[in-house]
Amino acid sequence: MTVTLADPPIVGRPTRDGGQSDVARRILEAAAPRFYLEGIRAVSADAVMADVGVTKVTFYRHFPTKDHLVEAYLETVAAAERQAVAGWRAAHVGDAVAVLAAYADQLAAQVCGEAFRGCPFLNAAAEYPDVTHPVRTVAERHREWLRDVAEELVADLAVAEPRSVAVQLVMLRDGAMAAGSGVDPAEVGRALRRAGRAVLGR
Repeated sequence: MTVTLADPPIVGRPTRDGGQSDVARRILEAAAPRFYLEGIRAVSADAVMADVGVTKVTFYRHFPTKDHLVEAYLETVAAAERQAVAGWRAAHVGDAVAVLAAYADQLAAQVCGEAFRGCPFLNAAAEYPDVTHPVRTVAERHREWLRDVAEELVADLAVAEPRSVAVQLVMLRDGAMAAGSGVDPAEVGRALRRAGRAVLGR
């Protein structure tokens, strides 16, 4: 999994001037793909330290616990998705259908990739069943954002019951993430668009 941001969030403890620590960023860059591909619980803090070549003292100076690193990983993935959606909305001002289509195309390409291992937020929720756990909170907060932004786009289309329709669209997203593996990306994109139009009544 690769996450790139033009303006990435600060992870770990910031430097004295409020900026990003290079060490914290390197720790996150080593941990993120392993958390996603191998599972969060399966990757130990010691394994990440070995990958980066830092001591326990250095690691825990930036991330007091492994769970703090997991939170930073999910926050970074969430920020990347928010940035992508913001870009589509800026490119298609006043055209909610085009924004939803862009999301569908990106999702189709993602779920058909060889390195795809499902939704990182649903994966995290499965590994952290306690709904009060900070990691679970990060995951649920992003999923609530997904429903909120879908509702905003649906409302722009003057569709009845926009919240209900938004929930259905997010369910389509989740279904594509579960069923898209091994299917041609173009077919996944077409299926998502057809299903989306049916939900929107268009």
